[in-house]
Amino acid sequence: MVERIPDEKVNEVKQAIDIVDVIGEHVALTKQGRNYLGLCPFHGEKTPSFSVSPEKQIFHCFGCHAGGNVFTFLMDLQGYSFQEAAFHLAERANVDLGVELQESGNKPAISKDFQQMLDAHDQLTKFYHHILVNTTDAEHALQYLLDRGFTREVIEKFQIGYAPNQWDFAVKYLKKYDASLMEKAGLIIKSEKGDKYFDRFRDRIMFPIYDRNGNPIAFSGRTLGDSTPKYLNSPETPIFNKSSTLYNFHMARPSIRKTQHSVLFEGFADVIAANRAGVENSVGTMGTSLTDEHLAILKRNSRTITICYDSDSAGIEAAYRAGKMLAGANCTVKVAMLPDGLDPDDYLNKYGEEKLQHEIMQASVPFMSFKLIYHRRGKNLQNEGDKLSYIEQVLGEIAQLGNAVEKDLYLRQLSSEFSISLDALKMQEEELAGRQTINKPNKSINAPVKQYSVRKRSNHLLPAYHTAERRLIAHMLKSEDIVLKVREALQDRTFNIDEHQAIFTYLLAFYETGQSSDSSAFLNFIRDGELQRIVADIDMMEVNEEVSDQELTDYLKQLLNYEKMLEINEKKALQKEAERQNDFLKAAEIGMEVMLLVKSLK
Repeated sequence: MVERIPDEKVNEVKQAIDIVDVIGEHVALTKQGRNYLGLCPFHGEKTPSFSVSPEKQIFHCFGCHAGGNVFTFLMDLQGYSFQEAAFHLAERANVDLGVELQESGNKPAISKDFQQMLDAHDQLTKFYHHILVNTTDAEHALQYLLDRGFTREVIEKFQIGYAPNQWDFAVKYLKKYDASLMEKAGLIIKSEKGDKYFDRFRDRIMFPIYDRNGNPIAFSGRTLGDSTPKYLNSPETPIFNKSSTLYNFHMARPSIRKTQHSVLFEGFADVIAANRAGVENSVGTMGTSLTDEHLAILKRNSRTITICYDSDSAGIEAAYRAGKMLAGANCTVKVAMLPDGLDPDDYLNKYGEEKLQHEIMQASVPFMSFKLIYHRRGKNLQNEGDKLSYIEQVLGEIAQLGNAVEKDLYLRQLSSEFSISLDALKMQEEELAGRQTINKPNKSINAPVKQYSVRKRSNHLLPAYHTAERRLIAHMLKSEDIVLKVREALQDRTFNIDEHQAIFTYLLAFYETGQSSDSSAFLNFIRDGELQRIVADIDMMEVNEEVSDQELTDYLKQLLNYEKMLEINEKKALQKEAERQNDFLKAAEIGMEVMLLVKSLK
């Protein structure tokens, strides 16, 4: 357990942190009016319903009703305790909380072996880099990089290094670690006899691979001689999984968040080439096709993804598969087209940085335009069979488009190119769209976060007393004076909704501690997850900045009258029962009571 964090320290952290910045690292947000809107990370959706208020420092999803402040966001997204979220944010804000965080009992600490693997990679990365830039043994490797257009700034930025041509250099350098653990980490290899270890990488330019937090977790070594393979990569290890690693993501993330745009490459060499050309929002997969894990990372951080793969047949196929995955996840997809079968690294070295930046990156085409090129491959459009096959394939792609204007654009292109009736193309496209809707699988990407179910909105309005109670709470969140007026008016009566009464009780205690109106601080005060979501939902309501005495009276009347309405309905039932028993005198007496109660409502 961690000792209690002082309230003033929690408030200091809250004042130093902007919820939009924190949530913006995980959700692509767009400013709309006073708030920011994005796709909710807690349930699958295609239409943004997740709202963040920079003014109130709270968030709320109108689909699944998740809600809270920056602390609860991290608690729900990362599974943190409140203390863990507070320490994470305090470190970000450079605030000393004055207490120490102990490991949470329900969240295991990083294992000693795991940490040693990270430490070994970090130390070896730094030493390989030192050898490359500071020793005569690596002059040939450094010259090779400089001849290929690498600058010293790029070499420094990516911590490129050199592994000496020795059998046991890394073995000796890492001798303070258990050798079997270093083998498991992929840094050294055991001999066939099992009596000794030797280095996995020798006489190679070393490119460290980092996780999303900037920790080196693997290497790719490029040969300088005739050794094969040309690139030797670390195997998958407990700290390195290709399916969930995007090269350069830790450095590209600020640019990606700022532009809401990622550029996706097939490997680290192309990413470095793009960086040399000023494309700082570039990331790359590590010798594997795009996975759901990659997609989840990209989608959380950007709205638009430009694919820039090799222009050979394998690269075009990979770009098509990746584009379909991204488009299926509701991302805006573009494709940068490279000529002459070149990869981005080769193109940069042949044509230079300016051409790669302006003629390739800025001239990228929408994914649908790329599909037209993709489906033309290997077809002779002068041949009737190939032509019909192409048109049917393209119509199938157009049928998947969600934008009516975009559909019309490509249908008109087909009509013009092949002199086919636009009406006939539209008819066939609509038929294909109908088939796809019926056969479309229900597939979603699972993110490793707390999941909320989407609650269907009722078509019926809330009862008047319910709405009145919500509006009273909305105003009480803004003013202690309103809380005191409501308490005086209620006396010994209570709110009709139990959760509303609990929030009211918490508000009384909150203001009694000397706090001023602050929704985010109040959310920390109550700590109850369900109540936090209700408060966030209510605080997102549009209400007048000032509430008049008449408006306040009307809300209170609705609240108090509900109990009387229940009593009236109960007495009416008793009246009917008396009539059924032929006890008309008793029925008349009850009727008089009902009349008096009805009069008291006015």
